[in-house]
Amino acid sequence: GAMSVDSITDLSDNASELLEALQLSHPHELGPRRSRGKKQPLSLNPISWQVPRIVDRCCSHLEAHGLQTVGIFRVGSSKKRVQQLREEFDQGLDVFLDEHQSVHDVAALLKEFLRDMPDPLIPRELYGAFLSTATMEGPAQLDTLQLLLFLLPPCHGDTLLRLLRFLGEVARHAESSWDPEGREIPGNKMTVSNLATVFGPNILQKEKPGEKDAGALNLEDSAAIILVLQRLIEHHHSLFMVSPETQCDVLRRLFQTDPDVIEYLLRRK
Repeated sequence: GAMSVDSITDLSDNASELLEALQLSHPHELGPRRSRGKKQPLSLNPISWQVPRIVDRCCSHLEAHGLQTVGIFRVGSSKKRVQQLREEFDQGLDVFLDEHQSVHDVAALLKEFLRDMPDPLIPRELYGAFLSTATMEGPAQLDTLQLLLFLLPPCHGDTLLRLLRFLGEVARHAESSWDPEGREIPGNKMTVSNLATVFGPNILQKEKPGEKDAGALNLEDSAAIILVLQRLIEHHHSLFMVSPETQCDVLRRLFQTDPDVIEYLLRRK
């Protein structure tokens, strides 16, 4: 007797929220996949991957052209070119970033976008909770961070995961390496610690930009922000993963409270 639904909009608000709680799924589904030339959405995600175009384009450009750039995110950029790119994205234009675009301009644009978001990537309501994990250690710290990540709105969670994947890739190229012919490939010098120092204040914001005391963080908060972001970069692969046990617990509850959601999920699978 369960109602059959074909669209997430047909579900009640409560059911929609429960579905969103299952948006993070299995390891093989975290990366984009292609089947018959089409992108496949996450099987348990009722909404398509929600990452702002500007974030995805900037990360993709820097992954393609900036991983060996020494001091990426620390070297100055052209304010004029960055402003022009920003205006083009703001106008909704389909901005194409190619190899001729300055790596430092794109890096500055990404930082600016995260800094100037009206609501930061990690909402201010969760600022204190995230910072409190800095005093924890080991599994307790990671378990708490994971539960906090599950509280993020889907678009924030998707965007944060995209950013953390990218920062993890940058950190992997921090040290110099050698190619098969023995030639040195210079490292970018941006370790996880350096990246957390640069991006931490843009992602975890206590006050809105421009408000009184907005930039006046005490040393304790600054150190905690850096440590928290380090942990997010280092462990994002496992933190953004709902365990089979947790999924089963949620599904059991849904079976009692929202059987129509169970039918929706089974048909999606």
